[in-house]
Amino acid sequence: MREIVLDTETTGLNFRGDDRIIEVGCVEVINHIATKNTLQFYCRTKKEISIDAQKISGISNKFLKDKKTFSEQHLILLDFIKDDPLIIHNAEFDLGFLNKELNIIGKAPLKNKIIDTVLLARKVLNTRIANLDYLCRRFNLDLTKRKLHGALLDAQLLAEVYLELKGGRQITMDLTTKENKHQIFKKNNNPSKNKTTKLTTNKEDITSHKLMVRGIKEALWNKYNY
Repeated sequence: MREIVLDTETTGLNFRGDDRIIEVGCVEVINHIATKNTLQFYCRTKKEISIDAQKISGISNKFLKDKKTFSEQHLILLDFIKDDPLIIHNAEFDLGFLNKELNIIGKAPLKNKIIDTVLLARKVLNTRIANLDYLCRRFNLDLTKRKLHGALLDAQLLAEVYLELKGGRQITMDLTTKENKHQIFKKNNNPSKNKTTKLTTNKEDITSHKLMVRGIKEALWNKYNY
């Protein structure tokens, strides 16, 4: 099962106004576990990044001057996420920005299934507090690298949080590794090392067996004088 954890950084908080996306980060998740397949890109925009947004992300307009626009990179994003479910923390925010950017360039809004980890965390953990920092601390995840918010870094952390919310790494009852399965197969197919049990029969068993055999009609061994 393929899912995509997605996060964005923006010039501000108002996707209904003139704020724009400045970074996109995606992490591929297979069966709730993150793979090394990721996507990240920055977006040049004419909209000035708010002071608060710069403090959070560390991204400035000067840094974005040589970057491509969202329009120039949107096909890379669509090809990466395909039609797979999107895992987003506070989905209304990121979806609002993504669909706004797509609308600006005449593209249809995203129709992927959405899993909002804020709602999922509140349901699973029975808590009102569900920001990413809190969830990372709750699951003892390493936050030392998160001095600034980044779309890819936050998506990677969210992928770990999502795994924990879905039950952790032991997501099936099959705890046998491929190596162990090979060893079991090898052991079971080595008859020289397998223990054998000697069976004994008494006279009653032998008599009962002979009577059963005699009762079989048209037995093959009778045809061949067995």
